[in-house]
Parts: sequence; structure tokens; C-alpha cells
Amino acid sequence: MLLAVFSDIHGNRQAFEACLKAARAKGAERFVMLGDFVGYGADPEWVVDTAMELVTQGAVAVRGNHDQAVNSSSETMNNEAQIAIEWTRGRLDVAQRRFLAELPMLVEDGDRLFVHSEASQPQRWHYIRSTADAAKSLISTPAHVTFCGHIHRPALYSMSVTAKMTGLVPKTDVSVPLLRGRQWLAVLGAVGQPRDGDPSAAFVLFDTVSCQVTYCRAPYDVATAANRIRENGLPHWLADRLSEGR
Repeated sequence: MLLAVFSDIHGNRQAFEACLKAARAKGAERFVMLGDFVGYGADPEWVVDTAMELVTQGAVAVRGNHDQAVNSSSETMNNEAQIAIEWTRGRLDVAQRRFLAELPMLVEDGDRLFVHSEASQPQRWHYIRSTADAAKSLISTPAHVTFCGHIHRPALYSMSVTAKMTGLVPKTDVSVPLLRGRQWLAVLGAVGQPRDGDPSAAFVLFDTVSCQVTYCRAPYDVATAANRIRENGLPHWLADRLSEGR
């Protein structure tokens, strides 16, 4: 089965539509969403409704820190993010907020684990910034492959049976075999707000038979997504950064 894995959609309808279209064109048979459906972007209702529909069709979804912040005042964020969350609260209806509140922190699916931030303490929202961070996540699960997001920058880590770590920045559209005998941590870039210098929306394809992962990009209508942010009175910085991928 070919899985399409998305993370950090952040209310960006144009980016999510582009990723869904690209993944389907590449033959994706099942969808996985690693959280942060809302925050920053101007179309949280559409994104959450789409995610809810995909889940009814068999997709996997987990909770991100922005999703949790919609229903919890204890989540602290920077000023722009907090403004976007407070605005988002006023846009979502009861069913949409309940969907976000009831999402699991992680999902185990065979020899795969799906989580928003990392596996050792998913509720603490730690970033995977280094091989040391990746190792902490990997040793906390027996899963062959863990998929996470949160940091908005793609990376791929592995750990050998002797705990030797490797890490790399994957190349777009180049399939990487995730060899048995090692554990792997696939860190996704963001659908809705990339921060690796490439404004194109990011997602991952994973072939469960060949055990190959492919990092993909989907160009989208950045200008429309940015204008939607400005038109709704959200901080202009959230719009400006989209065209720069930061």
C-alpha cells in the first residue's frame, strides 16, 4: 500500500488541496495526517472538515500542539501564533473542535508509529533538531519507522542495532529504502508553512511493501493563501513568510 503522509497543514487550504491532488496522482491509497490542522492559516474550517471526511474514509490523524491549543488555554505560543489560535477558536464549530480535542497523541500501525512531535514525550512537543533528539525518540519505540512533523523542515534519521545514528536532508522525489535492521525516523516538512527555504508544500509517500520513503513537494497558489491571511486580519508576517518558505 502507498501511504501519503501530511503534517502541519495549518489552515492552508491551497497547500493542502495541492498535496492531496499530487498524492492521488502518484497513486496514494491511504492518507495519514500528523496534526496541526489549524493555526497560522485562514481556512481552518475547510481543513478540519476535509480531515474529518478523510478519517471517515480510513485515514489516520493525530493531534498537534496547535490543535490542542484550540481547546486549551495552557498551551503557550509566540504572539503571532496566539493571535491566530484565538481567531481560529471563533471560526470552528462544536463538532470541529471536538474532532481536534479527541485526536490521539500517537497511533501505532503495524511496525509504524505516527506522532506529531516525537515519540518519547509526545505531549511535551519537543522538536527533532539533531541526531541526539532523533535517538531519544527512536529508543522509546520498537517501531521500524516513526513519522513525525512539528519542526516544518524535512529530515531523515536512522539508528543501527548498536545505536549508531545517521541523519540526512532527503532530496525531493528520490526514494530511500528504509532497510531492516535499523530504526528510522522520517521528519516531514510542512504542508501549510514550510520553513526550509522552499515555499512549495511538503509531504511524504511511503510504500509499505518495498519500505521506501519519498519526500515530495507540491507547488501551490501561495499568493491566494497569503491574501486570505491578510484579508482576515491575521498578522501579515504569517502571510509574508509563505513566499519565502520560512
